[in-house]
Amino acid sequence: MEETAIFEPIIDGILSEGYGVVDGFLSAGEVEALARQLRERRAEGRFKAAAIGNQQITVEKQIRGDEIHWLDETVATPAEKVYLDRINEFIQYVNRTCYLGLQDAELHYALYPPGTFYKRHLDRFKTDSRRKLSVICYLNHNWQEADGGQLAIYLPNADGTERIDTVLPVGGRLVCFESDRLEHEVLPANRERLSVTGWLRTR
Repeated sequence: MEETAIFEPIIDGILSEGYGVVDGFLSAGEVEALARQLRERRAEGRFKAAAIGNQQITVEKQIRGDEIHWLDETVATPAEKVYLDRINEFIQYVNRTCYLGLQDAELHYALYPPGTFYKRHLDRFKTDSRRKLSVICYLNHNWQEADGGQLAIYLPNADGTERIDTVLPVGGRLVCFESDRLEHEVLPANRERLSVTGWLRTR
């Protein structure tokens, strides 16, 4: 993989629009393998309803309806290791070019059953400033506009108003933005919506 071709558009997008999007962060084969791994983990009973708040203990279905499973690099399968290695390459690239001082990543699978969503929110907790960049990589096959589940990003305009950009969760596509700046939401999905979601953190 050519670093500049994949990573640089993400950085350029963050600098110009507040968020970066790149297709092909994972190949079609890598997406399929990781989606299969996600489903295997879920079939094993490893997923749980996602919670809200810093301690992740309060389940609020009217706010978010996804199920998650945290990735553990020490027991990663080959399919998971491909993604984790690529994220680590991205961390090194960002540190080399933007001097952000990123230290590690916390990542989880996210599965949205049909009809579920995640209301508008910000990714960084008031009591924890380590989350610097939010990263989402989609694992969906042949996703269409009618399938819903778009990521809606709220962007401030110079005149004090705001606009909403939406990103379709196409397989292999990666979205990245600053965790403490952009509020966003997941619109209701009309079919199962799969991703690996997480944060790149400083010390």
